[in-house]
Amino acid sequence: MLLLLLGIIVLHVTVLVLLFVSTIVSQWLVNGEHAADLWQNCTSGASFHCLASSSNEWLQAVQAMMILSVIFSVLSLFLFFCQLFTLTKGGRFYITGVFQILAGLCVMSGAAIFTVRHTDWHQASENTSYGFAYILAWLAFPLALASGIIYVILRKRE
Repeated sequence: MLLLLLGIIVLHVTVLVLLFVSTIVSQWLVNGEHAADLWQNCTSGASFHCLASSSNEWLQAVQAMMILSVIFSVLSLFLFFCQLFTLTKGGRFYITGVFQILAGLCVMSGAAIFTVRHTDWHQASENTSYGFAYILAWLAFPLALASGIIYVILRKRE
């Protein structure tokens, strides 16, 4: 049981790190010396310049979804530790699982909106590609969903 709990905690912390990195790092779209993320557009060359990102409604929705996913995942981890010490024997970690599933759905919604609408923000070109932060966001989605389902299924033992 201890190894199972350790594995779940490692999975949850991995999801949390992926969510933090994908939300913060400036690598959602990459085009040569130009990198864009949810918060700013940066150009590297002779000097490094960053400008504030656009104020499109869809981009603000992506920002909100990514922040909500981080908040739900942190709250889920906190609730897991609280329930670990207060839940009765045989009880399930429903609340923890629901918040982690919500984190997964939020990151999926944010990444899906970005996938569909990013051409409104930056014109598509041959050199433009998705950056690693975008890929980490999509990677966090199934991991968060899986850990949420594991929390719902998991029963507390002594």
